[in-house]
Amino acid sequence: MVGGSCLCGDVAWEVPGPCDFLYHCHCSICRKFHGASFATLAAVPAAGFRFVRGSERLRRYATSPGNERPFCERCGSPTPSEPTGERVILPAGALDDDPGARPVAHIFAASKAPWHEIADTLPRFDTMPPGFPEPQLASPDRSASEPGCTRGSCLCGQIAWELAADLELLRNCHCSRCRKARGAAYATNAFHRADAFRWLRGEDARRSFKVPEAERFTHVFCGVCSSTLPRVEPTLGAAVMPVGSIDGEVAGRPRVHIFVDSKAPWHEILDALPQHPESAPF
Repeated sequence: MVGGSCLCGDVAWEVPGPCDFLYHCHCSICRKFHGASFATLAAVPAAGFRFVRGSERLRRYATSPGNERPFCERCGSPTPSEPTGERVILPAGALDDDPGARPVAHIFAASKAPWHEIADTLPRFDTMPPGFPEPQLASPDRSASEPGCTRGSCLCGQIAWELAADLELLRNCHCSRCRKARGAAYATNAFHRADAFRWLRGEDARRSFKVPEAERFTHVFCGVCSSTLPRVEPTLGAAVMPVGSIDGEVAGRPRVHIFVDSKAPWHEILDALPQHPESAPF
């Protein structure tokens, strides 16, 4: 049995046996929705899949006709959809168990984030693999970041933010909380002084969930589309920004992997960046 759950634990699910396959998606919609450099999704047979609890806590955001992105209304974590058809698509980062499969391909690789380098040798497809129907994707059309100024927004566009600086300090975090909140292999976060950050619009549409036992881990997200949003940490004097929400290029590139002792069992780190078992100094 393979189980999964959201960050707050209100929503949980299980499927008997291993997943059919895992794949990495680099489309701009997945980056916005998951707030990560890319999404890793698992396909499982609909037969036998069930929600253990919390299906009534699901909210959905329609990204295209017939394509809804479900999430937990309390913590904003991506979740599986209700079973329809032959397969259910799961956010792999939310799995509590080893799915018994490993990623087999990169899709929409032509749309990958400019700050992310694909280090493995898995097959890459510019869009969908041959034989699969092309989905109707409407990529967000937002004002790109400019030199000396970084902008970002959520998937639905109601919330936008700006940093009066280039982003140079990026870190890949593999902790289980980041994986749950994003539903991804890991979170890539950017850090800068908080006094350079401001909300451009939609600040009232934000929602947040603080992990009760955590010192300060809080998932800030859009209440409409659940996209992960920046958070300001007063004790650090820093703004923490999910790079998946950035519109356009960034000046920096990831410098380090942190909390690798907690990384997903199905994800292999193949780049040459330094790795730290837990956190690391800035």
